[in-house]
Amino acid sequence: ELQTTGLPMLGHKTVRGDTEPEEYAMPALPGAENTARAAIDQAIAYAAATGTLNVHVMAGRSAAMEGAHEVFVENLRYATSQAADHGIGILIEPINLRDAPEYFLNNVDQAARIIEEIGTSNLKMMFDCYHIQIMQGDLIKRLETHLPVIGHVQIAGVPGRNEPDTGEVAYPWLLAALDDLGYGGFVGAEYVPAESTAMGLSWLSRFPASA
Repeated sequence: ELQTTGLPMLGHKTVRGDTEPEEYAMPALPGAENTARAAIDQAIAYAAATGTLNVHVMAGRSAAMEGAHEVFVENLRYATSQAADHGIGILIEPINLRDAPEYFLNNVDQAARIIEEIGTSNLKMMFDCYHIQIMQGDLIKRLETHLPVIGHVQIAGVPGRNEPDTGEVAYPWLLAALDDLGYGGFVGAEYVPAESTAMGLSWLSRFPASA
């Protein structure tokens, strides 16, 4: 399908792991390093085979676990090194604690510190406005502050994660501000349609053409 349409595959994520579903991925889970790196290797191999631009390395529900930060950093060092051989980017995404209790990576400041600590050019943040609005709000200021380390932006209605023209975030205004900031990457719409995908796409006509 990618060859037929000529569209790039922007990214995919590491698998969530197979020990306990609630662990919600492995890379920040102490004691699961081998499983995490196998998942990273798999995701990078798939990305290399399909021409995928980025791999999202999910963290895991280990916020209260001692050593989670150190394990996550070392696994990200491994991921960025392996991905660099294929020209692939690595993304990390803060995810809100309402939808994923105990998720290790849950705010943009934490993600930015980790990116700075690792210091590789192929590690960036996936700025999901849905998650960040729930956790921290002040979206435009946070986009401005962290723009140099943002590799992808996602939008969805808040609080229901439905179409972007629903809920409390004025996305046409936000996307215009994102243009003004000079963001040159992609914006993805990751949401759950309130009815059907086809019916829900009417929101596109109400957004600026530049969005």
